[in-house]
Amino acid sequence: MTYPVFQFLAQRSSTPISAITEPAPEGDELAELLKVAARVPDHGRLTPWRFILYRGEIRHQVGDYLASRAQEREGPLPESRVNQERARFARAPLVIGVISAPVAHERIPQWEQFLSAGAVALNLCVAANALGYATNWITNWYSDDAPARAFLGLAPDERVAGFVHIGTAGNKMPERPRADMDQIVSYYDGPWRP
Repeated sequence: MTYPVFQFLAQRSSTPISAITEPAPEGDELAELLKVAARVPDHGRLTPWRFILYRGEIRHQVGDYLASRAQEREGPLPESRVNQERARFARAPLVIGVISAPVAHERIPQWEQFLSAGAVALNLCVAANALGYATNWITNWYSDDAPARAFLGLAPDERVAGFVHIGTAGNKMPERPRADMDQIVSYYDGPWRP
């Protein structure tokens, strides 16, 4: 027997950010979406992640900063690249930063907490898709740049698990090639051997 949720997951896909437009979730719908996104494995119930929402005019301010910061890092850039940086957060109507906010713990390592934040990002994509919205989960260069992370609202010890762009897509995207299951699935047959 195939269940509808299984069929939905079997067809889940990302939408190119350039194809994501208004509307995006807001109000009670957005609040419920974030609640569902937060229902992930969380060893020790540490909640080692949080959300930052970027929408409206702030997306353009972020873009102006990223264009400036990219030039600080790399020197003068062609106008096309400057425009690309300016548009980073303005392409979709809503960008949600899923931020890994590690909690000091004697038994639960930070890498495990970061995986939990990654699960939040995926859950956010899946939940938004289930509501009929289009999503795309990215990180990009500014996720690994300390000044950019600070500008985007992260504390020094926090890292980006992902920026999830959310909105509506007018057309369904064509299916892309998927992993060859014969190449990625094996049964354990002892320790690794070269």
